[in-house]
Amino acid sequence: MSVLPKASDKQHTPMMQQYLRIKADYPDTLLFYRMGDFYELFFTDAKKAASLLDIALTKRGQSAGEPIPMCGIPYHAADSYLGKLVRAGESVAICEQIGDPAVSKGPVERAVKRVITPGTLTEEALLQDRRENLLCCLFHQKSSWGLAAIEISSGRFSTSQIDGDELLNSEVTRLNPAEIIYCEDQNLPLEKNHTARAQSMPPWYFEFETTHRLLCEQYSTRDLEGFGLADFPLAVSAAGCLLQYIKDTLKTDIPHIQPIRTERLSDVLLIDANSRRNLELTESNSQMSAKNNLLDIINYCSSSMGHRELARWLQKPLRNQDIIRQRHHAVDCLLNNHFYESLSEVMQAVGD
Repeated sequence: MSVLPKASDKQHTPMMQQYLRIKADYPDTLLFYRMGDFYELFFTDAKKAASLLDIALTKRGQSAGEPIPMCGIPYHAADSYLGKLVRAGESVAICEQIGDPAVSKGPVERAVKRVITPGTLTEEALLQDRRENLLCCLFHQKSSWGLAAIEISSGRFSTSQIDGDELLNSEVTRLNPAEIIYCEDQNLPLEKNHTARAQSMPPWYFEFETTHRLLCEQYSTRDLEGFGLADFPLAVSAAGCLLQYIKDTLKTDIPHIQPIRTERLSDVLLIDANSRRNLELTESNSQMSAKNNLLDIINYCSSSMGHRELARWLQKPLRNQDIIRQRHHAVDCLLNNHFYESLSEVMQAVGD
């Protein structure tokens, strides 16, 4: 049964009618429907989840004379199952019971409280502590691209405006996002080796006036000049769409998001996608060992945050000599005063 029946179909129980009404709003997302101590999935969602999670596929009731496929997972063990689904590129809508069963005359009231996608993870159990989990947004006009990237758990938020498809591919390869958002009436000229989940959004999500207003509201400002975005309308559209997508999935405000950084590619050494792979800066091409890369060889960072920052520095070498001198001065200060010895011990106890 590939096409879901209508929620108004009276052959279904009130509970199943409620499920179908909620599922209609999330057609391309697996719906975890809370039933007591379990999350249950039905129809094609059940078939897909049972296959990906290697759990039993059963049935509950009938629809159009056929058994309704069903599978379920325990509520208390949901994180481990969610991790498998997200790593497989799936998105999951978490539908919770919000009504009181003791006073409900029909099915307990339910609502989706969170949508989990590969790029919007905030749960510590689902994240890799030494790797950024980036959500990117791309928006195109003529030969230019607006690119915005955010790491939701830390709140790091950056944007840039890029000329040409080749440079776009290089940047996406460097960022290695878990998920990419783009406008549904635009094509993504990305190389096939990009493994990020791609999610299209309607054009109105990218309208400049709307995205500009969203960003100003997020940072309580009247304009975006202080963020260096005055001359980058495509970057504004990408960044604003990213904010709206996050609010739609998290179902909440996001006050922890850091001030947006406008990155200028003239400040960094540009490395094309093929060169980046061949240099093995952060990932190895070897089938024998994943650790045969520059990052793992030189990494002596004491914290996960330091590891991620070192990876960012390797992936984006600086050309701006003022910033290079600032880094050298900081390293010189730590070495000459032997601060690094005691600081390393302190940093080992620092969590994210």
